[in-house]
Amino acid sequence: MAKAAAKNNDSSANIGFEAKLWLAADKLRNNMDAAEYKHVVLGLIFLKYISDAFEEMRAKLVEGKGDYAGSDPEDADEYRAENVFWVPKEARWSHLMAAAKQPTIGKVVDDAMVALERDNPRLKGVLPKDYARPALDKHRLGELIDLISTIALVQPSPQPSPTGITSDLAALPPSRMASSSIRGGSEAESEGKSTSHRSVDLLGRVYEYFLTRFASAEGKNGGQFYTPSCVVRTIVEMLAPYKGRIYDPACGSGGMFVQSEKFVLEHGGRIGDLSIYGQESNATTRRLAIMNLAIRGIEADFGPEQADTFRRDLHKDLKAQFVIANPPFNDSDWFRKDDDVRWQYGVPPKGNANFAWVQHFIHHLAPDGYAGFVLANGSMSSNQSGEGEIRKAIIEADMVDCMVALPGQLFYSTQIPVCLWFLTRNKLPSPAGGITNDLAGVVGQPSQMASSSIRGAGGEGSRRDRRKETLFIDARKLGTLIDRVHRELTDADIARIASTYHAWRGDPLTPSPLAGEGGGEGAYQDTPGFCKSADLDLIKQHGYVLTPGRYVGAEEIEDDGEPFEEKMTHLAAELNGQFAESAKLEKQIKQNLANLGYVLEQTS
Repeated sequence: MAKAAAKNNDSSANIGFEAKLWLAADKLRNNMDAAEYKHVVLGLIFLKYISDAFEEMRAKLVEGKGDYAGSDPEDADEYRAENVFWVPKEARWSHLMAAAKQPTIGKVVDDAMVALERDNPRLKGVLPKDYARPALDKHRLGELIDLISTIALVQPSPQPSPTGITSDLAALPPSRMASSSIRGGSEAESEGKSTSHRSVDLLGRVYEYFLTRFASAEGKNGGQFYTPSCVVRTIVEMLAPYKGRIYDPACGSGGMFVQSEKFVLEHGGRIGDLSIYGQESNATTRRLAIMNLAIRGIEADFGPEQADTFRRDLHKDLKAQFVIANPPFNDSDWFRKDDDVRWQYGVPPKGNANFAWVQHFIHHLAPDGYAGFVLANGSMSSNQSGEGEIRKAIIEADMVDCMVALPGQLFYSTQIPVCLWFLTRNKLPSPAGGITNDLAGVVGQPSQMASSSIRGAGGEGSRRDRRKETLFIDARKLGTLIDRVHRELTDADIARIASTYHAWRGDPLTPSPLAGEGGGEGAYQDTPGFCKSADLDLIKQHGYVLTPGRYVGAEEIEDDGEPFEEKMTHLAAELNGQFAESAKLEKQIKQNLANLGYVLEQTS
């Protein structure tokens, strides 16, 4: 069942060939540690994609038609003008393929990486350059290059269909449409001819798939660079970051940013509508993030180098519309400065950084900003070392908008259950104005409205007054096991959580969480066992504990209409029958054992 569920679950980047690629690449890993091997593989995939995109652009320049008439295919500026990396001859994939069987292939790859960084300042210090090390089997490296060569990481843009939905989406079943781009031909044209190598983001999905598998292979250490995509998607769908500044001070491999950009594109926006700011303390993980965004044409400010967020905040003056993060859980090894300006609600304890992160997020929120982040469940109820007082102060400041309890087994790095916090500086009603202009094109088209998560965001549209109120969602029963130890939230699960929040918030055109997977419009209402809107007085009665289970109550059980006395009579009869059957089986087993010479003692 787990395998079947995983096959039909749309919460991961599963497009077929990358699973085969992973199996083949993993065979070539031999005895190399997964943490080391991921840089070997991901670096080559990055190089292959950069080279393929370059060759696609070069073919247009050589052809010299239309806007490319008179262009020089050897002019690096022609490529940079179209947001395509310039690839010198020694870094082109064809050059690596020709040398794949040579014993010097490691040095050839290193030289290619050095040349790419030399000619593309954005990549300086990012790419792995240790393929020539003796410990790396050069024969297997050549086989890996041959394997990656079999995959076309560049595909032409899908052509818009007469219905206005791109051809690659038209083939999707309706259930997939909720998380897919609904984009007309005019938008595809507006993105420009040069971005066709990104329109079907094969490398991005291969990269994400490999990050997932490496996180699984590394176990606990995998959580240092990867947040499960279903968790990221849940946060992004709830925050709905259409445009503005987005900040992740513990950005890992950049998954939060990638999903935010996907959200923008899927809801009619453009790459660049978000200004991205990130920070990462681990140098190798930071390089993964830069590559992850570079292959998608996403520009971001990661600061000049890796740095500890608490020791050295690289974006001190930043005030972001959206803060989105998955910081280390219950970190006891962190740097604290007692008079730090960020400790507005109390000095966090040295033994746990949870509320240091919370206050760091608040510090960087703009006046209209929203924060969505992952924390361990203990953050909702702990009263140790002053944490309860800090949480109380944040609640009293009316910043807690929503709390979501997630199911266990979502993370590769830990089996402990986690929760999502959503904070905001402004719960006042936003000005009435209906929906935003970029969504107006789908209003009045029921088929598209039903399959899209259409809502206002970032202060746009109309929201109700939510002062002194907090929404609690208990999603612990959601999710599907994809193997014995890992669970994922499905598209339907994510849609239910996000649409509940948007309905409660009063966002326009919000699909009702009660309308099933097909969506639909409807007002928010409390659902026993799942969601509850609580006022500040109720939270005070619960001692400022934010655990959703305390508020949502028990799920309602349907009354089957059978009177209690009748039900007990037939249940007792059924139980007596089972006792009789049990006695009969016990007698038969004892007889069989006696025939074999084993007599069991009688029990009183």
